Amino acid sequence: MDYLYDGSFEGFLCCVFGHYYGERAEGIFPAARYQGDLLRAHSIVETDGEKAARVYAAIENKISKNDMKRIYTVFCSSVPDKETALLRYIRLGFREGSKIRLLHGNPVVFAVQRIEQAVVKEVHRMCGLLRFSEVRPVAGSAGRAILRAPMAPDHDIVEFLAPHFCDRFKNEALIIHDVRRGKALVSAAGEWYITDFRDAGALAETGEELQYRKLWREYFDAIAIRERSNPACQRRFMPARYWKNITEMLR
Repeated sequence: MDYLYDGSFEGFLCCVFGHYYGERAEGIFPAARYQGDLLRAHSIVETDGEKAARVYAAIENKISKNDMKRIYTVFCSSVPDKETALLRYIRLGFREGSKIRLLHGNPVVFAVQRIEQAVVKEVHRMCGLLRFSEVRPVAGSAGRAILRAPMAPDHDIVEFLAPHFCDRFKNEALIIHDVRRGKALVSAAGEWYITDFRDAGALAETGEELQYRKLWREYFDAIAIRERSNPACQRRFMPARYWKNITEMLR
């Protein structure tokens, strides 16, 4: 039996609940991207907050809180079939308990560790590659300026950037916009939340911002040592897929 869910983390946990209290799940898939198979039955699982909370508590109590964080981190990845990999990890965790984190040679654990490392690596990378611009609403320039940073990461990591940037810019209003997923981290006055955000055209750079961008690009070019140019090394530390949102790479 394949379980289909709405794409939310709570929906995924409800599929895990169904695996233990209903028919055994062979796989878990987002309903929107599921490719049907005539030889495999499937069932659409409705998201239920109470069932999700029970599974959440069971993972924390029977495995560990750190493993709950690992499971959520992996869920936020864009890796195909991540749900099925997590189901196998949870099943193993319920048998082995907290010592599952020591089973590095187990293929189930190794697969989840590798996905987790990819997500954590991108979070660390984006902490250094995000470029903020000063913007104001297009409909009227009055009011306080906002700092906006667009990005298009491989994984759904905008939430993981909150601790770093909300502390760093605690006195500023800021938006970290995940252009690929149409969502954003919004922070102001020490509070932050995640929301849908698609109309980036409602915000425009201020005149001062455009001037500072020009000055930064000139400085970037001026300090470069052309004889020591190493494009391969540059792409290793600052992959080309991120360049469209990095000020000094825009020409």
